[in-house]
Amino acid sequence: MTIHAPAGLGAPPDRVQAPEEGRRRVPEGPVKVVHAFWMAGMSCDGCSIAATGATNPKVEDLLAGIIPGLPKVVLHHPVLAEEVGEDFIHPFKLAEEGKLDAPYVCIYEGSIADERIAAEHGGYFSAMGMQAMEDSDEEEGGTPFSTAERMGRMAPGAAAVIAIGTCATWGGIPAAAGNPTGAMSLMDFLGKDYRSALGLPVINIPGCAPIGDNFTETVAAILLFLQGIGPLPEFDELGRPAWLFEETVHRGCTRAGYYEEGIFAENFGDKECLVEVGCWGPVVNCNIVSRGAQSHMGGCMAAGGPCIGCTMPGFPDKFAPFYTAPPGSAVSSTASRTLGFGIRRLRALSNHDRNREVRWDAVAGGEVPSGWGEIEKPGLLDKTMHFFYEKLQFSGNKRKPGRDDSRKYFADMPPRAEGMQAPRDADETAERG
Repeated sequence: MTIHAPAGLGAPPDRVQAPEEGRRRVPEGPVKVVHAFWMAGMSCDGCSIAATGATNPKVEDLLAGIIPGLPKVVLHHPVLAEEVGEDFIHPFKLAEEGKLDAPYVCIYEGSIADERIAAEHGGYFSAMGMQAMEDSDEEEGGTPFSTAERMGRMAPGAAAVIAIGTCATWGGIPAAAGNPTGAMSLMDFLGKDYRSALGLPVINIPGCAPIGDNFTETVAAILLFLQGIGPLPEFDELGRPAWLFEETVHRGCTRAGYYEEGIFAENFGDKECLVEVGCWGPVVNCNIVSRGAQSHMGGCMAAGGPCIGCTMPGFPDKFAPFYTAPPGSAVSSTASRTLGFGIRRLRALSNHDRNREVRWDAVAGGEVPSGWGEIEKPGLLDKTMHFFYEKLQFSGNKRKPGRDDSRKYFADMPPRAEGMQAPRDADETAERG
């Protein structure tokens, strides 16, 4: 794979994909070891931290090879590796040259800066290792080897190329409007026509930072496919794991019920729906609330923070300014408040009725024998609503609970039965007290 610099620095390098017949192929059938080469560009290392905190499956279990059906993963990570210097870089070179004795995957964290901009001033943005200069021996020194160029050389032979985190998947914050680096996503860098040795486009696992379990689960699914044990996982049109990103944040949010009833938080820390204080959850694809940020706990909305859309390709520019109500909420929130006004009151009546035993409605005039407080007895409106509600509830061929014979059982006292007697008269109890 080579880079042809186009005219002007605004366009990304044109990636030329090798012909189908010329691509390197991964071994067919089960394998014992798979190498994972981790590279970083314009990154804060938050993706590495998130991945190492995964619990289902754990990174340690992948590295130890103790998950049934999965090969052992040999991780080459610039921070976590024991090797340094040439010993660390050597496996990268073997993979690039097609001399590695096992299949490998490439993982990229952080956005890819346009290294041509830095090169004009004799510098670089993101690099790992050295490469020999023209007409010189590598042992005599060289120039920093950019991780972008290293990825470009290793990607054709990889079983899969995975972009982890929003910076790698969509460009993220380093690619925001006005940035001086020309930063872009891995998918932008490799191009639409890129295919791995398994025939896969770039796999994207967004998030700032991503959920660690989303990453390790996807890796495990790909390894099962590589082993011939499982099918190719389903990915959406943007290369995201479909089973993880097909739903919006709002659909899995514990605060969604408040939105439905038109109740919104006015201040940070309130328990209600956060749309009015800047939450974009209804239009953002993410499973942060349903899965949790770490060990299936936490997550933005669960911790009281509005969703700012960090998993989306339009982040951050299309979600700015943060922590202000999205423009669309002027319509949706108003509609929710209007409809929710009636829904809340109807549900409150049903909730009040369902918070009562059938015995309490049948004896002592509706009095509740609770010593914790005075429970309001059903009023005329409650009884009228319950009457018609029950008619609908048991309409048609729906059978009412209770016995069909004429006998009256003390333990079976539905409110529609007749002739039931309380075990102790309420008035008599009051007199004895």
